[in-house]
Amino acid sequence: MAAQSTLRQSPADRFSLLFDHYYERLISRLNRLERQNPLSKRTTQLIATLALSLTIITSGYGGYRLYRRRKTEREEGRRLIRRNSGIRSKDGTRTIYVPYKDRATKVVIHPTKQSTFEAHRRLFLSPPKQTGMESGVPPTNIKPGLNMAFLHQFGALANIVIPRWRSKETGLLTTHAAFLLLRTYLSLVVARLDGEIVRDLVAGKGRAFLLGIAKWLSIGAVSSYTNSMIKFLQSKISIAFRTRLTRYIHDLYLSPELAYYKLHNLDGGVGQGADQFITQDLTLFCDSAASLYSSLGKPLVDLVTFNFQLYKSLGPLALSGLLINYFATATLLRRLSPPFGKMKAVEGRKEGEFRALHARLIANAEEVAFYNGGPTEHVLLDQGFRELRKWMEDIYRIKVGYNMLEDFVLKYSWSAFGYLVTSMPVFLPAMGSLTQMAHAPTSVGRSSHDAVGESTTTDASTESSDKSGGRMKQFITNKRLMLSLADAGGRMMYSIKDLSELAGYTSRVYTLISTLHRVNANAYYPPRGTYPELFSVADVQGTLHKGFDGVRLENVPVVAPSLYPMGGEELIDNLSFVVGPGDHLIITGPNGAGKSAVSRVVAGLWPTYRGLTSRPRREGQDGIMFLPQRPYLSPGTLRDQVIYPHTEMDMKDAGRRESVLQAILEQAKLGYIPEREGGWDTRKMWKDVLSGGEKQRMGIARLLYHEPRYAFIDEGTSAVSSDVEGLLYETAKSKGITLITISTRASLKRYHSYTLTLGLGEEANEYEFLRIGTASEKHSVEKELQELRERLSQVEQWKQRRKEIDEELGQVWIAREERAEEELKAPLTDGRESLDGDD
Repeated sequence: MAAQSTLRQSPADRFSLLFDHYYERLISRLNRLERQNPLSKRTTQLIATLALSLTIITSGYGGYRLYRRRKTEREEGRRLIRRNSGIRSKDGTRTIYVPYKDRATKVVIHPTKQSTFEAHRRLFLSPPKQTGMESGVPPTNIKPGLNMAFLHQFGALANIVIPRWRSKETGLLTTHAAFLLLRTYLSLVVARLDGEIVRDLVAGKGRAFLLGIAKWLSIGAVSSYTNSMIKFLQSKISIAFRTRLTRYIHDLYLSPELAYYKLHNLDGGVGQGADQFITQDLTLFCDSAASLYSSLGKPLVDLVTFNFQLYKSLGPLALSGLLINYFATATLLRRLSPPFGKMKAVEGRKEGEFRALHARLIANAEEVAFYNGGPTEHVLLDQGFRELRKWMEDIYRIKVGYNMLEDFVLKYSWSAFGYLVTSMPVFLPAMGSLTQMAHAPTSVGRSSHDAVGESTTTDASTESSDKSGGRMKQFITNKRLMLSLADAGGRMMYSIKDLSELAGYTSRVYTLISTLHRVNANAYYPPRGTYPELFSVADVQGTLHKGFDGVRLENVPVVAPSLYPMGGEELIDNLSFVVGPGDHLIITGPNGAGKSAVSRVVAGLWPTYRGLTSRPRREGQDGIMFLPQRPYLSPGTLRDQVIYPHTEMDMKDAGRRESVLQAILEQAKLGYIPEREGGWDTRKMWKDVLSGGEKQRMGIARLLYHEPRYAFIDEGTSAVSSDVEGLLYETAKSKGITLITISTRASLKRYHSYTLTLGLGEEANEYEFLRIGTASEKHSVEKELQELRERLSQVEQWKQRRKEIDEELGQVWIAREERAEEELKAPLTDGRESLDGDD
């Protein structure tokens, strides 16, 4: 009986009984522990007080340490920002500080592992003899569009932006999906509430109407927050995608394989627009991919949810009509849709070309100004912009007709079809359960009126009014669902155009990354069915050996490479020489003989097509350093100009201090620079501040700082006076640096042991490698002196000939002056004669 009474109790009563039971057990347990406690109540209070005091003191000390640590980090961040430096960990992780408002924000950069690049390479590179999709990787000549190539490209990029399931990007996508589902649920609630408000308004129920308005405002607040979070999370996803892709591309672009150089000089896949790919195209891809998740995912969920709700209300016939309408609309728009993907890809390429024109003008502004080439550059810029404008106008012209069709089909046609579907229960009562309910009260009302009279008639009319209100509520709800369904379907159809544009952006970013992988892996193959072009990047058979104590070339043809897949131009045939420690070499020859090309081959910028090239590694003081013909000054502080390519972190690791840098500048005859420019932390555009001679001496200062065993100096002292030039060479030699100089100055031979003369022979591709001071070298010098003596012996003849020319020119000028005087006198004489005649 008690059990039955307990079962008849409400859940709240049962919960109250359980709570009282467990509360009594807890009190009894505490009383038992108190009786067993040997300590007195006062002692217990004292221990509790001490524990509380220790807790407060420990918490305060911990908070103070946290405050001090954060203050130290802020001070260190400000100092590192000022000194253009950061912190590097043993695992390669770098910590940099960026200014944010009045403080410094710490950013940790994790490098991409080499194993990750190797795992992704199969997604971006095709085997040489595969075409189409046989290899799983689409060829590069497929036009951007909604095809299998787009799916593969997008999937390959998705592996980069979402590296693992437990990543930050996965969390953002999951949170975004939760808010999208919440938005769909709120749409259902709003549709139902809309019908209730209209029903109560028609029925004249004021209290229920006001309560519905209150619910509407409450749901509106939640919906507003949901919509804002959807937009915010979409922006966060875009930034997260861009961060992943940018760091991935930077690690490939600035790899030890010199991809940033080879991408523009050896590979024709991207051309000169890598900056356009990395900045604008990458941003557009990330924005489009992040927006696609909501513009395609949420409408898909809405379509499923709203169709199910309408199926419950309207029946299977209405659902079949909706599905047929979706299919017909999608087919129509798909067939009439222009190739937006291809057009966006071409637009991005033309944008990059126009941007490259401006970048080229900025890089060569001084030279253009000297030549007064502004009008010519103006014509080139106008022509580039004219091509871009014409293409964009064509795109807009095509979009006009497509947008008209899209708006008419998605907005007006779908709305009209929605009204037809929602009116089916009214005009065709047998099609829905709601109208069947509406039909039954009508007959009941009629029989009641016949049976009972006026009183019953009033009750029937009231009941009929309630049913009419229910029918109104259901119609408004269905209409709201149909409008939401039309909006979801419209966004699904609009997403076809978004997908086409995304295909264009995806193709551009995929092309950039696949080209970078190809450059880093040297995966160059000739087109199918052809042999590789002679001296093309697909025909590299030589070896570049790093780790040799010296510089050695064995039967290496020096070839100026051309963009893939074209072949290069051979400058020197089978060059061979060896430079060991202390064997200082000077490379001379006429312009265009390939002097700088030798340094590019040794540095690995140009391929070793045949033979063997050996050189030291670049790392450490046992390596090799190259000073290019044009001095490069990096953005940053004055300290960075001396230690480049090192940073302040590397300088600290090497145990160098600013006093050492000052001594190096004194040796390079630049000791006055820190005081003149305001200290080591000064930031300026150093390429505009330093003169030509100072730039070259700054390059020598870098050489003295790094102290490599070998150094290539390509016209590195051409703007320096002869006396200072000799001091710089002697200082470098005293530090144990073996110099390989490229110069046409004969005075530099005194600082070298060997000479390599290029450009000899009839075809100008022969060379001569001699030791300075040997009989052969003396014979060549004597031969040169003999030629100079022969020229000097002809000086008297040249002077006599010059005298004769001056006399002839003098006679010509005298004859011209006499003729001019006669022509001036003639009008005056004629004037006098005419005056005399008048008199």
